[in-house]
Amino acid sequence: MPYRKLTRDQHFTTSGPKRILSLDGGGLRGIVTLGYLQRVENLLRERHDGDEQFRLAHYFDLIAGTSTGSIIAAGLALGMSVQELTDLYIQLGRDVFHKSLWRKGILRARYNHEKLSKHLQSILGSDLTLGSPTLQTGLLVMTKRMDTGSPWPLGNNPKGKYFRAAAGDDWISNEDFPLWQVVRASTAAPSYFKPEKITISRKRGGKPIRGEFVDGGVSPFNNPTLQAFMYATLDGYRIGWETGADELLVISVGTGRGNPGKEPTWITAKGAMQSLLSLMDDSAALVETMAQWMSTGDTHRDIDGDMGTLIDDRIGRIPQFTYARYDLSFLRDDIDGLKPGVTDRTLKTLTEMDEPANMALLKELADVDAHSKVAQKHFPAAFDLA
Repeated sequence: MPYRKLTRDQHFTTSGPKRILSLDGGGLRGIVTLGYLQRVENLLRERHDGDEQFRLAHYFDLIAGTSTGSIIAAGLALGMSVQELTDLYIQLGRDVFHKSLWRKGILRARYNHEKLSKHLQSILGSDLTLGSPTLQTGLLVMTKRMDTGSPWPLGNNPKGKYFRAAAGDDWISNEDFPLWQVVRASTAAPSYFKPEKITISRKRGGKPIRGEFVDGGVSPFNNPTLQAFMYATLDGYRIGWETGADELLVISVGTGRGNPGKEPTWITAKGAMQSLLSLMDDSAALVETMAQWMSTGDTHRDIDGDMGTLIDDRIGRIPQFTYARYDLSFLRDDIDGLKPGVTDRTLKTLTEMDEPANMALLKELADVDAHSKVAQKHFPAAFDLA
């Protein structure tokens, strides 16, 4: 079917059903996300006459990402194909994630943030800003400002309150933040990379103010689905999309979920990091629960023994959006169903966020899982491009 390619502003303002793509954080496990996205792109390309120039930026009106998901989200919003982004992502993983005896993440970050910055500038451009018209669709990057303790969802909605400063304002417009730096901030996972300092005000007492930003996964939105929904629909964000099963489609993609029953450790530094990761898992579980509670769709899974899938227990009994969630389970039975023969030792390492050696296997597992789970029916005709 033929379709019209919209500009960024048209994606935000054109009437009719809207589509959101939400991408989780998870370090180098972002390769899992790309595996699912390749299947999504292939199916949607088929839907649009097999057009080789079709991109996910043409279909989705808003692409939201946290941490590693923000790298992928920004690349997609710039009009990259999933294959282009996969090739760049694999190279980034190999070049940046070199383990060192001198970097243990306690007194010094594990990895060199300058290498990451150079890769992000190479992928996203060193001169592009969050407000650049080169971005072909809506983009939302989740980060957190540590010096104030506040989550910062940074988006390119041109009607946003902080998108453009007025004459006389001393704060810097969101549209002027360097795109690579916004993404770098979202990927600054504590102990893995140094925080990213972004100049947010030109003067106060004659000195510029710089906010210190860390990984958006340290907020409740490592899975940015709920934040993306709020961004698109709450009055304060000034987008105002309609809700409803035929009005809003949300596709959410994870980076793999492991076994929640790991043995705890009480070694001070390691235990603190494990507690943080556990809290992130709890937040992700809550976001997924809320998303299923508010929506209708074919991918709802059992949340737990009490709640089930929540498909018949929606808030107000009226779905706020149509929803699909794709994620890879690292449980032994699930992995065996995708690729028999994975050793216990390998399986144990698959949840690690900083192991480049796992990327090929993770991509293979995601490709197989995506082929069976990502289906055309998850993209109802009501959301076809005009």
